[in-house]
Amino acid sequence: MAAAVVVSRSLRSLLIRRVMAPTHPGLSLSLRPMSSIAQDVASTAAPRDVPDHNYESLRVTAAQKHILHVQLNRPEKRNAMNKAFWREMVECFNKIAQDPDCRAVVISGAGKLFTAGIDLMDMASEMLQPQGDDVARTSWYLRSLISKYQETFSVIEKCPKPVIAAIHGACIGAGVDLITACDIRYCAQDAFFQVKEVDIGLAADVGTLQRLPKVIGNQSLVNELAFTCRKMMADEALGSGLVSRVFPDEVQMLDAAFTLAAEISTKSPVAVQSTKINLVYSRNHSVADGLNYAATWNMSMLQTQDIVKSVQAAVEKQELKNVTFSKL
Repeated sequence: MAAAVVVSRSLRSLLIRRVMAPTHPGLSLSLRPMSSIAQDVASTAAPRDVPDHNYESLRVTAAQKHILHVQLNRPEKRNAMNKAFWREMVECFNKIAQDPDCRAVVISGAGKLFTAGIDLMDMASEMLQPQGDDVARTSWYLRSLISKYQETFSVIEKCPKPVIAAIHGACIGAGVDLITACDIRYCAQDAFFQVKEVDIGLAADVGTLQRLPKVIGNQSLVNELAFTCRKMMADEALGSGLVSRVFPDEVQMLDAAFTLAAEISTKSPVAVQSTKINLVYSRNHSVADGLNYAATWNMSMLQTQDIVKSVQAAVEKQELKNVTFSKL
């Protein structure tokens, strides 16, 4: 007990020294309890549209404080991905990446299912009648087009805010490309997943073949799904690691997804976003490269006042939701 008191006093002394060392001339912080009112993440206010997110294929709402809800919003077309979608997802997540108020994102589908994949009727002209006077120019155009479409989902991965996919009903074709670029995946019991591209005469080229093997870690199963286009049902998706939780229905799944997002949003945004960036980097690099990257990253990030606030909350047995972290 005496040792614990000594450790507590030493830690408090360290915190005081850290806080009182100004990060800018003339600037210092006092060590005092944080206001619980300032960080009410579990807001019960109704979701509201976000003014600078106006799209044809998406709806973006502020679900709770620090949490954005991005919905695929073409329910009458089974949320099929048309030309507007491929453009608007990039615009949407580039804005989210720069939004200092946003700390977590939930992405779901409006209506009866998550997505039926590519809107073949809307996309036919670009896919079946590509521009170009000869083979070289047509190929050049198609490569540019494919690269642009790849960015539609890569932008989710590049966004430093954690993105939670909440899937119900069907997740077909490009829907699998989308969710494998997300950080966390929940689904309802009625969900199924289908790598559909071989059935329409092409190899998936916007993320599934690159990310799905890393997500589930089973190359044999990935090959089976990609070669046959068979459906993977919710329980198999859970067992394979494609999703981390399965819920009885869409309502309970969305509730859990927003609860998770709210918990994430209570943490230091410096810590959370740094963690995502390092996880994505380390997935595609050696352990040694990942450690070197983390050391270089944290040589600046460890100087954040978020550490002081988080440790102070732990010492004083406060919940992190009562700690006010600066915008990032």
